[in-house]
Amino acid sequence: MARPTTTFTCTACGAGHARWSGRCDACGAWNTIQEEAPLSAGPAGRSLGARRGAAIALTDLATEEAPPPRTCTGLAELDRVLGGGLVPSSAVLVGGDPGIGKSTLLLQAAARFAGAGLKTLYVSGEEASAQVRMRAQRLGLENAPVRLAAATGLRDILTTLDTERPDLVIIDSIQTMWSDTIDSAPGSVAQVRAAAHELTGYAKRRGASVILVGHVTKDGQIAGPRVVEHMVDCVLYFEGERGHQFRILRSVKNRFGPADEIGVFEMTGRGLAEVANPSALFLAGRGAPAPGSVVFAGIEGTRPLLVEVQALVAPTPHAQPRRAVVGWDGARLAMILAVLEARCAIPFAGFDVYLNVAGGLRISEPAADLAVAAALLSAREDVALAPETVVFGEISLSGALRPVGQTENRLKEARKLGFTSAILPSDDKTGGQSGLSLTRMGDLTAFVGDVFGAG
Repeated sequence: MARPTTTFTCTACGAGHARWSGRCDACGAWNTIQEEAPLSAGPAGRSLGARRGAAIALTDLATEEAPPPRTCTGLAELDRVLGGGLVPSSAVLVGGDPGIGKSTLLLQAAARFAGAGLKTLYVSGEEASAQVRMRAQRLGLENAPVRLAAATGLRDILTTLDTERPDLVIIDSIQTMWSDTIDSAPGSVAQVRAAAHELTGYAKRRGASVILVGHVTKDGQIAGPRVVEHMVDCVLYFEGERGHQFRILRSVKNRFGPADEIGVFEMTGRGLAEVANPSALFLAGRGAPAPGSVVFAGIEGTRPLLVEVQALVAPTPHAQPRRAVVGWDGARLAMILAVLEARCAIPFAGFDVYLNVAGGLRISEPAADLAVAAALLSAREDVALAPETVVFGEISLSGALRPVGQTENRLKEARKLGFTSAILPSDDKTGGQSGLSLTRMGDLTAFVGDVFGAG
């Protein structure tokens, strides 16, 4: 049998390499390539040997099964992101920046789940038990029936879990777990993959729910091999800006509910408090009408959300104008600027452009194109848009405005918050019963001429 070859894997992107090097050719990160222990290979052609396995029971697609039972925490925002509550035998991966509040959120969730009747075990690999107790005292959770442990040895943890048989296990964090069967340091690709595999296997085998905390890279992605995100049933990202008091829990994968759902929390002295009306929170600091300020009616998962898009366009003395974006895609901003110049003859070559989504929210849907274009034009022409107007629509490269989904929900949320008019693409025929004054635009040129009198 041929001797297995040693492989090297980048911890930032998971790309494989034949030999070690200081820089990953796939993602460009430095000092992220680590050696992996080779997997044993079976005989050629018959890797499982001669022994036959048991036949697998097969069913058809028409077989009906009852939906999985769920346990609700009482935190409506967390239950919403999980798809309606925690499912038994599920594995959840939670990632976020250092200090954003992951441990605080999960300690509060552990207390809620324990109060709902689940036997809950919190395993910390980064903090001592005394530090976790101090956080619980600050949050007023010192009397919650949560079992606590501080350990990193995977074998000891699994032995304890088999003895205690908890309903919920929280591992903080997966990068600190260490398996004695893998000859590499904790946090390496092989260790993270092995720990995630063992813990998710325990969840499926024993019917318990496992929540894993994951570190993130400087790009905001969960550190370690990408296969960990494929192993688990649900991947959540905890987002937010340190300068703002609210945090956003976003679901990017969920086998038991909708993806791209968000929950909004506010960081207070007593921990994280859920925000029932996030639109009002994101618009709370909006003052008098000002050039460059536009309200966008967006959709995050199944929830309509109003947010303020702010733009600043200023002349630049430099040959290369600056483009700074916070909360939106920089490549999409470059596309909008190119369409405005090519289709509407509005140049931005001699101007610095700054774009910001207020409140620390990050927008990814293309429906924000028209709101961004309106904010840019408002800032450039120094003309304020009507404060009671919301804007949404997708812009194509030809300058045409394309309709977007869930128009009724967007307009309903806008009306609930006191807005009286909306600007949207003309091809979108819905929204007639919303009670708002609707202005429909066919292309970007008509929008520039009718709303701003420019072009």
